[in-house]
Amino acid sequence: MMTASHPRNTIARIGIDESGKGDYFGPLVIAAVFVDATTQGELKLMGVRDSKKISDGRILELAPDIKTICPHSIIAIGPKKYNELYSKIKNLNRLLAWGHAKALENLLERGVACERAISDQFGDERLILNALQEKGRKIVLEQRTKAESDLAVAAASVLARAEFLIRLKQLSGEVGTTLPKGASPAVERAARMIIKKHGRERLDSVAKLHFKTTQAVLEGLT
Repeated sequence: MMTASHPRNTIARIGIDESGKGDYFGPLVIAAVFVDATTQGELKLMGVRDSKKISDGRILELAPDIKTICPHSIIAIGPKKYNELYSKIKNLNRLLAWGHAKALENLLERGVACERAISDQFGDERLILNALQEKGRKIVLEQRTKAESDLAVAAASVLARAEFLIRLKQLSGEVGTTLPKGASPAVERAARMIIKKHGRERLDSVAKLHFKTTQAVLEGLT
């Protein structure tokens, strides 16, 4: 539903995207970025696009520049907190919706005046709307597949991925084992190494325990 001012016709918008959803190790990160006509041009010149199409090194270079020119909000849910929330909510889409709503609200609370937000489509589109508080409910939220093709969402995807990479590296340092991205045999090997070095309870602080990887790793130890 569009408001009387037809926000679809205005360039100013907030893009929201997440990183870490499919990664066993590391946090779930959601970023919201406000883009207007001026910053849209600058982001284009910087070569900002969907983070999946950019190398990790370039993502880490781009993120500080995006933060400098665009109002933004980043919600990072570390593995321990993620596991707590997941055990209560028991649904990844609901958890994502809560994070999307929180990132959007935080940006609006900082005084960003915007009538339109764009995010990727996941699950029931009412999930994010239901999670929004008072300020967010005044915004027109557009959920679409392949939302990263929008520059504001692409900028959010870069900020979310950069934060994920930085935190994954920190966690790797804390456990003294390189924590690989994704969910693969290399990830299972790293999980076994952590259990061997620190005990199985340490997994809670570095991994998303509801992944099938946990079961595979624990079964492999028996």
